[in-house]
Amino acid sequence: MALRTLFTKKSLTLVSAFRSIAVASTAGDRRLGSGLSQARGLTVAALPDLPYDYGALEPAISGEIMRLHHQKHHQAYVTNYNNALEQLEAAIAKGDATAVVRLQSAIKFNGGGHINHSIFWENLKPVNVGGGEPPHSSLGWAIDTDFGSLEALVQKMNAEGAALQGSGWVWLALDKGFKKLTVETTANQDPLVTKGANLVPLLGIDVWEHAYYLQYKNVRPEYLKNIWKVIDWKYASKVYEKEIA
Repeated sequence: MALRTLFTKKSLTLVSAFRSIAVASTAGDRRLGSGLSQARGLTVAALPDLPYDYGALEPAISGEIMRLHHQKHHQAYVTNYNNALEQLEAAIAKGDATAVVRLQSAIKFNGGGHINHSIFWENLKPVNVGGGEPPHSSLGWAIDTDFGSLEALVQKMNAEGAALQGSGWVWLALDKGFKKLTVETTANQDPLVTKGANLVPLLGIDVWEHAYYLQYKNVRPEYLKNIWKVIDWKYASKVYEKEIA
């Protein structure tokens, strides 16, 4: 299925304190090819369709996990993000500065959850249509240059993902400032842009328990080992080549 537009415009007048949130949402959404209003306002989120069936990633990720992850968890981020925007609009209209400040955390958490998961779905692909095939061309060369080999990169991401305390994400990113690849982690649902405006997410792996617990129980390293069998390196390569062009 084609990925639906992730955000639709909603006219909201914002105070300058929320400009950073709008920038973060714009940066994350632009990675998926959707334009956002840069002049004013936040945006309303929409749950994207998956480009494959729920069971298509088995046995690496079960269909039950994928259905719950997409329909329940991602949908909750979308719903809560949109609700927070409604409350923000009302708070601004009333001039309620306390409510405006309080809502920042809900917008960051749920908006970040939406951005992160929308990237995550695109990072996965069934084995029978190329999932797990190693990267080639410019991204493959960059991985060899910056990490020594693809195997070394996988080991580094697995180690950092397994060591991440609590919930969060492990990322392969392009640092546009230094023009090199880097491995980063983010806590909870913080999108990668919160660690630096120059960081572009190429590949993100969800290490929240809801991403693997039904199948792997508390053995996160086993989940991290198997997810590489369904990673879509072509998507990561496409983003990389666009950003270095």
